[in-house]
Amino acid sequence: MKKIQVIDKLEQAWKDFQGSFSGLSDAEIVKQGVTGAWSVKDIIAHVSWWEEETLKHLPEVLQGIRPQRYSVLYGGIDAFNALMTEKWRSLTLEEVRKQTDETHRKLLEYLKAVPEEHFTSESRFRRRLRLDTYSHYPIHTQAILSWRGKTA
Repeated sequence: MKKIQVIDKLEQAWKDFQGSFSGLSDAEIVKQGVTGAWSVKDIIAHVSWWEEETLKHLPEVLQGIRPQRYSVLYGGIDAFNALMTEKWRSLTLEEVRKQTDETHRKLLEYLKAVPEEHFTSESRFRRRLRLDTYSHYPIHTQAILSWRGKTA
């Protein structure tokens, strides 16, 4: 795959994710119970903190550094998600939206600056990018659509 194809794939998955909650009122977005106790706001925050993790770790991957495992740092991915849920829960919906937009913009800027050769084969870089973004967004897109009684 070429860089532009990867970025296009990411952007289409992002557009689908955003579309999954388009038209919801603020009250609906903060209502718990979409996925477990999570609201749409919590899911948006979750997707955003994983984009932050992507921005944090992709430069390390390109330097040949293996980021520490979440099991070592936090006791596992579920523990990390729980920690981040609590951290983001105190933010207002507007703050979550702002942070999410800013993080996504930074991710796209970063990816556009990465040399083409890092996108052309399945590498640690591409794997991390895929897992944290364009294969991650659809999981939450479908959860929101299911909660809304829609299909993708």
